[in-house]
Amino acid sequence: MSHTITIRLSKELADWLARVAAQTGVPQGKIVRDQLERAKADDTSRPYMRLAGAVRGPKDLSKRKGFTRP
Repeated sequence: MSHTITIRLSKELADWLARVAAQTGVPQGKIVRDQLERAKADDTSRPYMRLAGAVRGPKDLSKRKGFTRP
């Protein structure tokens, strides 16, 4: 391993990590690395997601006058 990082975890997350490590006998660092690898493998390129939450207006455009069906 060539890189070290320091992160701050919430108490809930730290407790979960400690509990899983104790139950499985796997070091906490390995659990974190495995989860990072898993996230990396699941990363599907969705460039359109950069627009998520950027549009303002009514949630249902069909309620706007002129967009309703007779």
